[in-house]
Amino acid sequence: MFIDLCGQRRLKVGLHTHTTLSDGRKTPEEAVAIYKAAGYDAIAITDHWRYHPGGEIGGLTILSGCEYNVCGIDRKSGVMETYHIVGVGMAHQPEIPQDLLQTGPMNVKDGYIRDMVRILVCAIRKAGGLAVLAHPAWSINTPEQIMDCWDFDATEIYNAVSECGESDRPYSGVIVDQLALNGKYLPLLATDDTHHYDDDACRGFVMVEADAVEELGMVEAIRRGRFYASQGPEVHLERVSPTAVRVICTPAVKIVLNTNLPWAVGHAGRGEDLTEWTYQLDPRETFVRAEVTDTEGRVAYSNVIPL
Repeated sequence: MFIDLCGQRRLKVGLHTHTTLSDGRKTPEEAVAIYKAAGYDAIAITDHWRYHPGGEIGGLTILSGCEYNVCGIDRKSGVMETYHIVGVGMAHQPEIPQDLLQTGPMNVKDGYIRDMVRILVCAIRKAGGLAVLAHPAWSINTPEQIMDCWDFDATEIYNAVSECGESDRPYSGVIVDQLALNGKYLPLLATDDTHHYDDDACRGFVMVEADAVEELGMVEAIRRGRFYASQGPEVHLERVSPTAVRVICTPAVKIVLNTNLPWAVGHAGRGEDLTEWTYQLDPRETFVRAEVTDTEGRVAYSNVIPL
């Protein structure tokens, strides 16, 4: 439990974790010990194509989870597409058609890749879970593909493992902004997608409002955006008047506001120990979100506010 700058109780939650039940290098018990030591209040165990129920391990709350990774030629575009869909907080194992279970992570050969994604998203949601589009930048998902697939509940703006090893596309902010340009405002998660338990562990998390969890449950609190995402810093974005927004944060060297305008005076502040930034909105702006960066290069991400 953590008390934020505004006096709100928050829970530190990891939403994308792999173990030896699929291709992770730690057992569930070993993974739990690492995250518990790092101050997490809960994690989701999201092994590939293997549902893990919720509950408790070693005194840490476990959210149910599974990751469905599919790749194939889409019949509409005719090109190879990759999607990773993470289910979190399901009340029971999603009911996946047997032919899809048999296909699993193998390449989809017959041109129904987006249909498969829609079926998986629908199954996760019918089981009461969040259907999260994982690391869209790593997967090179376009806004058009994402909007054509289904109504995802959230997406990852930061994914730690995507800048480890032979990868270097951890940040999906441009895709998030392009979705917002089209009126699609998804809750934005920071996650680890832990596999190696070295550079990819305990780097991305969400800080969920504890009061919202008590009232709504973890899944619904996240679905409604009652959290901020972070690699370390704290960030709060609020609309303080019809024409202004304000960022409050822990000491930062950079505060940036992203909107539909490529450039505007006041979008960014740089300096030392920045803790607040107020921005007068341009009438042409249709959405805004904030990012703050601390002295260690760690970033915190607000959710999008439609204007």
